[in-house]
Amino acid sequence: MTDHRLTATQRFVLLVLMAEARELTNAELHAVAGIKLDGKPRQQLNDLGLVDSTRVGRAFVHELTDRGAVWCTEELAAPRPARSGGAGGTLYAVLAGLRRHLDESGNTLADVFRPNITGQVESAYAELSRGKGTPIRLATLRDRLDSVPADEFDRAVALLARREGVHVRSEADQKTLTAADADAAVVLAGTARHLLMIEVSR
Repeated sequence: MTDHRLTATQRFVLLVLMAEARELTNAELHAVAGIKLDGKPRQQLNDLGLVDSTRVGRAFVHELTDRGAVWCTEELAAPRPARSGGAGGTLYAVLAGLRRHLDESGNTLADVFRPNITGQVESAYAELSRGKGTPIRLATLRDRLDSVPADEFDRAVALLARREGVHVRSEADQKTLTAADADAAVVLAGTARHLLMIEVSR
């Protein structure tokens, strides 16, 4: 299924969507890999059935299709594209190594690439706190990441709590807690926590 008409950027978009294992906006694609998907390149990937692009507000959200996932699997064994340069050559050497690992282990790409829920929580926190490191209610974060399963959100917050400069705290004034706060709480060391705060580097 490998389509040699695809540009380097289109190939990179497909591989980034594979690695991130989630929907990405152009802003997120740019933040992750310095690339975007719009105009004719987007339409071509949509027409080929490799990527679904849905307009949300003024922006498109891109998601790898099942056909796109098959393309990525096949691309692991593809030769380095012509004129891909040193960076492209390095990428395809890594892909070939990944293919060898999958062949030897019997795993699939879905076993290797899973959504980075911890990163999504961090990004949502940074956006909501506007980079100021202020406490944000877990209920607010859950609402922002409503597509993330509750248990995976809990696991991500627990992982974040192990990091230096990250604080997952209980609300000091329990009277201010709402039912949503109680439902959104993450229990750590037997205590319900309601707030996330990530210190800002200075």
